[in-house]
This record gives sequence, C-alpha cells and structure tokens, in this order.
Amino acid sequence: MRTTAIVTNGPGEPFSLEEVELDAIRPGEIRVRAVATGLCHTDVTLRDTLPAEMFPRILGHEGAGVVEEVGAEVTGVAVGDHVVASFRSCRACARCAGLGPGYCENTVLLNYLGYRMDGTTTYSRAGAPVQASFFGQSSFAGDLIVHPDNVVVVDQALDLTRLGPYGCGFQTGAGTVLNVLQPGPDDSLAVFGVGAVGLAALAAARQVGTLIAVDVRPERLAVAEKYGATAVDARGLESAGVVDRIKELTGGQGASYGIDTTGIGEVIKQAAQALAVKGELAVLALGAEEFPVDAIDIMMNGKVIRGTVEGDSDPQEMIPRLLALAASGAFDVDDLITTYPVSEVNTAVEDALAGAVVKPVLVW
Repeated sequence: MRTTAIVTNGPGEPFSLEEVELDAIRPGEIRVRAVATGLCHTDVTLRDTLPAEMFPRILGHEGAGVVEEVGAEVTGVAVGDHVVASFRSCRACARCAGLGPGYCENTVLLNYLGYRMDGTTTYSRAGAPVQASFFGQSSFAGDLIVHPDNVVVVDQALDLTRLGPYGCGFQTGAGTVLNVLQPGPDDSLAVFGVGAVGLAALAAARQVGTLIAVDVRPERLAVAEKYGATAVDARGLESAGVVDRIKELTGGQGASYGIDTTGIGEVIKQAAQALAVKGELAVLALGAEEFPVDAIDIMMNGKVIRGTVEGDSDPQEMIPRLLALAASGAFDVDDLITTYPVSEVNTAVEDALAGAVVKPVLVW
C-alpha cells in the first residue's frame, strides 16, 4: 500500500515528505495508522551523522496510532486498538531475561540497521528499498509496521497526539529516576540538560528533597522551576562555578545523584565532580564517544558513572505506569509538548534545536 513518509535522502539533508510503498505485513507484524509521532534529538543526530550508504531512510521512534491490521501470529493486539510504539527487543535472550529488554543481545539488528531480520525493508520507493525499521517502527510515516514486543495498547480515551514521547523520551527520563537511581526525600538530584528527557526526569522526581536543573537556556530552566527545581544557569560559568553552585545548594556535600542528558564530555565531567561522596551519575545521551573524568575524585570519593538504555525500562510495564502517574497528576508532562502538522517537520526541528520548544510532536 502507498503511504506518506518523512524521508531523509542523505546525511544532513532536510526531511522530505514523500510517497512510499509500505510492504505487506508478515505473520508476526502489526500495521498501524499513525496519529502522531514525537520528534527526538536522536532522529536529528542520526540524520546528520549516519554514513551515506545508510540512506534513504525513514526515522522516527515515538509513534502513536491505531491498529489497522494484525498478522496471523499476533496475540494481545487487535484491529482498532490504540497503541504507543517503543524500542524492540527479542524477549528471548539471556540479557532480556536477566538485564531487561534495553540490553537485548539483538538490539542493533532489531532497532538500528534499517532492515527486518531477514534483510528485507518495510518501505520502498520507485521499486528501490528505503531503509527503515528504526526502533522497530520508523514512525516518521503515516502507516507503519510494528511488532507485539514493541507496541503497548493504551486506553482509547487518551489523546494519541500526546502519547508518542512516552515511547522514548519520557520513559528514558522518568525511568532513570524510578528504575535506576531511585532517589528519596533525603536525597538531592542534579539534572544537566533540561530538554524533554531531563524535564521528564524532574517530573518523576517530585519526591526528592532537593532538585537542581543545569542548562544554558533560561526558558528551559523556567520550566524546570515549575517542577520544584532550583535553576543553575551555566551561561558564563566555568566548570568549577557550576560545581561550586551545586555544592552550595546541597549544604556543601554535592548531589546524591546526577543525570546527564547532554552527551557533552565536559558537562559529564562537571556532573561527576558535582556529586557527593558515593554519589551516582547516570549518562543518557548519545554524543561524545569519549569524555574526561577526574580520576582521583572518582576513586577517592567512591563515585559511580553509569549508562542506562531507556531508563532501564520495559515499555510494556513503564508506559502504563507513567500513564497512570500522569492521570493522577504525579507525572505532569503534557505541557512540554508542542504539536506541528507533519508538513512542518523541518520547522519543528529548527524550533527544537533553537530551544523554542521542548518536545515537538508531528501530527499526521
């Protein structure tokens, strides 16, 4: 069937709205009519950095829509269901069972290479393959193919134009707080970079005694303050100035926990230096391949720097959990979203990069 998709034709090229052909679903697949798709910084980063041989490509990994067709082997999902799509995992390997689906042995094959496991593509254009299957969905398309392991059925009373970011950005930030760090009322948490992921972390951490937000954009810091965080405007501050300010806000001790969403090496170093003795820093963002650390500080003070994939979340559990928290008022992220018609995708990218909006969502 023919559908409309946001195609990237080469590294760094603008997104292009084009007609493509969607392949027929396989027995274990699901076809979804997209209603809305969150725009994540990862989509832009990969558009700009993947090698030329990995294009043309359809990205997008925060899809929400309505099930139109299910394969013969699919259970638990029916035509007409409203769903949110997240990342894929095999749910059969030792890592999935022991470490969680974010650490699946087949992560690269299932989420990043652009093909099904058998080497076929879900989309084509003029008879030529278009690489897709990004996060097992490539939801920068009006119709997409997903799978039982990466789709979550949600209440049909909910507004699908607000739900896509729960598939990645919101669950990454919130999951890092709720699953990984688990700070309590006697702890302090410093979040470096308060875009959608950082703000979702703050929204999930309202029980924490001291919340601190570090950024260079006053408008983002103003939003962070609504979640109870004290703003640290890093503009014009040397690294030591940021660290000193965080220690001042924590009674000279440093933050019990830190989260970096920037992926910037020097910022990660600051975040580690700003930790208290035996503090823990979670690094979330794609960015620097290497980053510096103060080795003496890390060793002598028993600090931990760790990564986390999607906040160690299982979408089948975390998305319903966050939606329940949102319904109760305990996870208030709806105001972070700004919607755009799909035709304005490049404007949405520009606005996000400029910091004019927190979380753009494209409406089909």
